[in-house]
Amino acid sequence: MSDYTISRRGDATDYMASYEGFGEMLSYTDSLGAEQVALTWRRMPPGTGGRGSYGHRHLTQEEIYLVTLGTITFKIGDDVFEAGPGTAVRIAPQALRSIHNDGETEAEVVLCSIRVDDLGPEVVTEDEFWID
Repeated sequence: MSDYTISRRGDATDYMASYEGFGEMLSYTDSLGAEQVALTWRRMPPGTGGRGSYGHRHLTQEEIYLVTLGTITFKIGDDVFEAGPGTAVRIAPQALRSIHNDGETEAEVVLCSIRVDDLGPEVVTEDEFWID
């Protein structure tokens, strides 16, 4: 294996591909062959995200969210706050969380965490977490 890997947009897995109107959620982890780190980029059109639906937590994964465009509204536990470009938010594994784009323009966020081979048993969801 080389000392570096390049992954372009078309190489990444889009977890939002089957959800029209919800933007993109591109995971670069597998296409990079990353062994320790998970890297995801998310584009969120206005009005998209978790508001009005479920939240999630992890068993072991700490996550860092870096807002790169627009403003993202976070709900972590009972706290709700906004974060703009250049703002990083660390979320502990056990914290119930969700994000939403309440703005009138697109927003983008980069997510980074440890790599987990199977997210299924790692993620715990809670319905009606962010119901206004």
